[in-house]
Amino acid sequence: MVCVGSDEAWISGDDTSITRVDIHGSMKENVAIPIEWPNFTLKRQGELLFSNNKQIGSTVDIVKQRGIETYITLPQGWDPHRLCCTRSGDVLVHVRKNKYNKFLRYRGQQISQKIDKDLNGKPIISEGIFILSITENNNGDICVSDRNAETVIVVDRAGRVRFRYDGKQTEIKGYFIPIGIVTDSRSQIIVSDIGNDCLHIIDQNGKYLKCVAHCGLEFAWGLSLDSKGRLWVALGLQKVIKVIKYFK
Repeated sequence: MVCVGSDEAWISGDDTSITRVDIHGSMKENVAIPIEWPNFTLKRQGELLFSNNKQIGSTVDIVKQRGIETYITLPQGWDPHRLCCTRSGDVLVHVRKNKYNKFLRYRGQQISQKIDKDLNGKPIISEGIFILSITENNNGDICVSDRNAETVIVVDRAGRVRFRYDGKQTEIKGYFIPIGIVTDSRSQIIVSDIGNDCLHIIDQNGKYLKCVAHCGLEFAWGLSLDSKGRLWVALGLQKVIKVIKYFK
């Protein structure tokens, strides 16, 4: 899910389309694409990008008025999943081969950065089959919701790990299972936790601030902020979207 302005958002689900809806639930636009459960993002110019996992030659495709075109061709054997467009116009792509995960930064159609190992050669991103979510903070940090490791990982522009957050700072006793992740105008990091049906809010340095719970956020999957600072929360099991104010 990606918000557009103050009262609309692009959403996707278990079919072969990406749909623009308003805050009242009315459909404004529908784009048919060749895959189910599409992972997508929105370019600064408003164009849709989506991951296209093909049997041969996986790509990130772009929706144009004249049709769907290849935007990025992935390295052979790697499948694209979650996407994020940065403020500079770069595209961050979560790619996976078998159980191996990493993130690639594309400047145009060329890889400009790989986020997979630290300076000592140790993996930054864990192995596993679950798809990872990614977003960029205002200071240029890359924030990753790693469900496989049950951890949020934040790296700086150079790819160095700044901190990891595992949810143990709260009083919640269930397993921390981070899914959606987004950052706001205050550079706060908001993470949906489907293990506890809540949202964790931490600052840009990893300090726990608060937890938003007990407000019907069961299986909160996708997160996005609109231009008014309201948080749109996609609830995967209920197939509904809630719009909430998470701060006073």
